[in-house]
Amino acid sequence: MTSSDEDLIAQATEAFQQATDANALENAKARFIGKQGLLTSMLKGLAKLEPAEKKTEGARINQLKQQIEALLTERRQQLAQAELQRRLASETIDVTLPGRGYATGGIHPVIQSWQRVEAIFRSIGFDVADGPEIEDDWTNFTALNNPENHPARSMQDTFYVDMNDSKGLPMLLRTHTSPMQVRYARMHKPPIKVIAPGRTYRVDSDATHSPMFHQVEGLWVAENISFADLKGVYTNFLRAFFETDDLVVRFRPSFFPFTEPSAEIDMMFTSGPNQGRWLEISGSGQVHPQVIRNFGLDPERYIGFAFGSGLERLTMLRYGVNDLRQFFEGDLRFLRQFNR
Repeated sequence: MTSSDEDLIAQATEAFQQATDANALENAKARFIGKQGLLTSMLKGLAKLEPAEKKTEGARINQLKQQIEALLTERRQQLAQAELQRRLASETIDVTLPGRGYATGGIHPVIQSWQRVEAIFRSIGFDVADGPEIEDDWTNFTALNNPENHPARSMQDTFYVDMNDSKGLPMLLRTHTSPMQVRYARMHKPPIKVIAPGRTYRVDSDATHSPMFHQVEGLWVAENISFADLKGVYTNFLRAFFETDDLVVRFRPSFFPFTEPSAEIDMMFTSGPNQGRWLEISGSGQVHPQVIRNFGLDPERYIGFAFGSGLERLTMLRYGVNDLRQFFEGDLRFLRQFNR
């Protein structure tokens, strides 16, 4: 190897070592073995030599090329190893950190109210019934003294579904849980004491209404049930639910097609932040004779009362929530305060 060859090797070594990334290394490579590189020019010059000299020079140039390619490969490996070490350092996982486990879940405040209502009524002998959320027109309306084209139906804008029942009547998302009173009464003999909590649906949405909401209906049917029983049961329920005797209850005349007479139930706290304000809490009344007939019972023998309360309304009053929509927005900052 001539001194000029050694100089060329030294130049290539220095150029490759100065390259700090893959792009710079490719540029350095082009100086020596690229299309316009020094070794490429030397190979092209072989055409001017005599055959004997061409063989000797060709062997020398190929040896130089192999040495330079070896230097290039070595530097590529060094750069790749350096890049790997850099990535490993930047992506290091500290195995001494505590694990990021799943947080403990909690019960939604409306469901807490649901469970509380069930516990209170079970303690005084009421059964708890559950049923379909997609109802037929007869059970949701007609059996509850809401015949077709009755003006009271306009009070409950509904979600109808694209299907009919076996009689060809429309099906809908139930607008209240009262249909469960019909279903339960037709499957049980008096005395009937039952509540029916569950999801209901109406086309309504604002700070105090939601298209989907929760409701609890109550029904007590026997031979000697009066408005006095309704007042006693519901007043005691409110005192148990809100854990206070500092409230008063009033029954205000109203209209519901499935009860006669009917009454709105209002309550007022006599202490606390809502002191002195009457708050509408439930609808109620004595079960209409026609509804008793639709239960399959004799209205001359049996009498009863019914009520219907919104679980969101009860929850809002219990916890001082002003906007019902917060229950459905899934904001953990809001929900965590109910599970401490």
